[in-house]
Amino acid sequence: MPEVQIRKKFTAVEEIFHEGGPPPRIPLRRAAALAVIHNPFAGAYVQEIGTFMDHLKPLGLEMARSLIAALGGDFKAVEGYGKGAIVGAAGEIEHGALWHVPGGYAMREILGGAKAIVASTKKVGGPGTRLDIPITHINASYVRSHFDSMEVGLTDAPCADEILLALVMTTGPRVHARVGGLKASEIKGEDGLR
Repeated sequence: MPEVQIRKKFTAVEEIFHEGGPPPRIPLRRAAALAVIHNPFAGAYVQEIGTFMDHLKPLGLEMARSLIAALGGDFKAVEGYGKGAIVGAAGEIEHGALWHVPGGYAMREILGGAKAIVASTKKVGGPGTRLDIPITHINASYVRSHFDSMEVGLTDAPCADEILLALVMTTGPRVHARVGGLKASEIKGEDGLR
């Protein structure tokens, strides 16, 4: 199985002070970590691709750690997460699915065993393609206040034979969340849903 070949990495932090309403006591911070890697399966159909996930696990852990650092260094400050992939045009959507386990489990591990499934999305596209990464609460998927997204992308990626891998973390709910539903303070943490 081929090794992971990284062309570039990118990390960004967004701070939201308000969205037209009263400023929160603490601004919401959202961070994205991206890595552009060579797609070893580009250009041909390969039946067995699943073992490549094992090779992506160290990268997932490294990216998750970089997000914690970008958000101040305390994993306990993180309340939301999501992941995604953009596959270059010589690949297929299934190549983006290779990121599900390495990206998701890396964040759950780094965050002390977060309970909720990591929301995910993927697509095939060329350089400059943008992707909206869905975000949910780290311990309960039904916490509506944390339903969010962060747009990611790079102007020169992915090339046809590349995959852009993305992880996203946030420090709280949407700035002016007020549509009801399960509150973060009501999470039981038993099943990753409630």
